Amino acid sequence: MSTDGGPEWDRKMLEALVCPETRAPLTIDRERGELVSKAAHLAYPIRNGIPIMLVDEARKLD
Repeated sequence: MSTDGGPEWDRKMLEALVCPETRAPLTIDRERGELVSKAAHLAYPIRNGIPIMLVDEARKLD
């Protein structure tokens, strides 16, 4: 896995992860290297190929 969530991102891992706030599915924003929860309006960073699934670390979406 890459820091930016590039093509080697494991699709099955993405399908297994859910938003810790809402339990809703996530989508990947490869350009920003984030996992996005549309339900919670949050974007969780991916650092060194590891998704940081902490609400306190998430960026709020407008």
